[in-house]
Amino acid sequence: MGRPKKKEIILTKDSVLSLMQEIYNELVEQRATAIRIQNKMLNLLKNAEDMAVIGPVIKEQQKIINDTIEKKLTLSKLQSNIWEKSSSNSEESFNLSEMDDDVLQSLINKDIKSDNNKGYQM
Repeated sequence: MGRPKKKEIILTKDSVLSLMQEIYNELVEQRATAIRIQNKMLNLLKNAEDMAVIGPVIKEQQKIINDTIEKKLTLSKLQSNIWEKSSSNSEESFNLSEMDDDVLQSLINKDIKSDNNKGYQM
């Protein structure tokens, strides 16, 4: 059985901008939630024994905050590459294969890894 052909995804400038805005909004929401949880945990911290219980939660929230910042940077690099390629190309649409595959793949991999965390837990 042969390997299935790669599907070519054709995106318009509007659809790419819409997708990136959706990704950005989700990252902002994840970061805000993580900061809110982290602040609640810090408020519950009264003595040294509490740190053993609350410490791992705070550490996980800090990891989520750092991951969202890293994803935002990757998204902005991808966006600048798209902007560059679309401005040099007079066409309104372009192929996904023209983008930097490594940047897109790293963004997808980071998103997949963060989905395995099953959301936020208190």
